[in-house]
Amino acid sequence: MTVLLILGPTAVGKTRVAAYVAERVGAEVISADARTIFRDLAVGADRPPPEILARIPHHLVGVLPAEARYDAARFRADCERILSQILARGRRAIIVGGSTLYIRALTRGLFPGPAAEPRLRAELARLSTEALRAELQRVDPVSAQRIHPRDRVRLIRALEVFRLTGKPISALWGSEKPFPWPLVKVGLSCSREELYRRIEQRVERMFQEGLVEEARKLWAMNLPPDAPILRTIGYRELFGFFRGEYPLEEAKRLIVRHTKDYARRQLAFFRAEQDVHWLDVTGKSVEEVGEEVLGLWRGQDPSLQ
Repeated sequence: MTVLLILGPTAVGKTRVAAYVAERVGAEVISADARTIFRDLAVGADRPPPEILARIPHHLVGVLPAEARYDAARFRADCERILSQILARGRRAIIVGGSTLYIRALTRGLFPGPAAEPRLRAELARLSTEALRAELQRVDPVSAQRIHPRDRVRLIRALEVFRLTGKPISALWGSEKPFPWPLVKVGLSCSREELYRRIEQRVERMFQEGLVEEARKLWAMNLPPDAPILRTIGYRELFGFFRGEYPLEEAKRLIVRHTKDYARRQLAFFRAEQDVHWLDVTGKSVEEVGEEVLGLWRGQDPSLQ
């Protein structure tokens, strides 16, 4: 039985399209979003609205506390466990999200590397991006060539693996465990102008829905500086406002700019994925896009009713 995977950049409309398709085929949804999984990020992570959560079973949404650490390996394990349960109930499953490492854990598999080591990772996080890249070039030039020079997450992981095992992470590539179920991969995209407009509108809506107040609560928790949740776009910019570094309007401008930058990186990453059926959603309604997604899924899986 196939599993539908809907991917694409932030603000392109994945959540509502997934909900539409899920209702049409009686599916449950698994979130592949590294921030939606936290309980304290309802507004800033743009969690599916209550009316959607009330109608359609969603998994890995709002289940972790703010101080939790979660990675692609745990996501892959949780995803397989939840998928087994969904399919055992005789229902279909849709995975939806834009977290690139989570998507890669499904589409390209995971190699049997060591689990994350928080103290070592915190130590590496204190280094500049240039220092991280320089060290990786020294110990593992192959991965240094393949990892983007500004991708701190992957640079840190590569050095973490080397320090924990004494082996370059590139030596482990090729031993990835494939995903147990065939994936029908559908990517949503739109014109750059439309995507930027959606991002601007979403940031404005987040402010109206209480993003500043939500960020203040997170700020008051005094979480460790290396807590992953603190890297979330929207909160880190507002923390600068709370520290008095710039006015609120500048925080909003930075959120919009950083979200647009993130969307471009997501698109570049997803364009490199193989076997993705891309749909341009520019000017289309949720229903129109949902029907196109259903058509693609049915074309790949004739058993889908």
